[in-house]
Amino acid sequence: MTDATARTSARIDSWLWAVRIYKTRSAATTACRAGHVRLNGEKVKAAQSVKIGDELRIRIAGFDRHLIVRQILVKRVGAPLAAAAYDDRTPPREPQAVLGVRDRGAGRPTKRERRDIDKLRGRASDPDPFD
Repeated sequence: MTDATARTSARIDSWLWAVRIYKTRSAATTACRAGHVRLNGEKVKAAQSVKIGDELRIRIAGFDRHLIVRQILVKRVGAPLAAAAYDDRTPPREPQAVLGVRDRGAGRPTKRERRDIDKLRGRASDPDPFD
């Protein structure tokens, strides 16, 4: 089994690191311990074996990625080879509304900025008391 293509299984944390899902193997191990990695619907430990055809659901930054294993890798490879090792079946993310966000440390909004923010959020501004 000296050839990497002859492998039939690998540790899940090693595979996630090799296909560049996580930057480090310890980050992949931590994600497994935290329950963010599911193999065929079940939470797994880092030492669990992954095989070709297995279905993985990985929660990263609050979003789920749905992957199907196509190739077993244990050594980290380049991005094009890593992308060929799995089928990404992740549904597209729903677009989120962008709200007016002020820069940190910018202070309180001016009256004009507050009115613009209220208009953006769909709130009616206060009526003019002098009308």
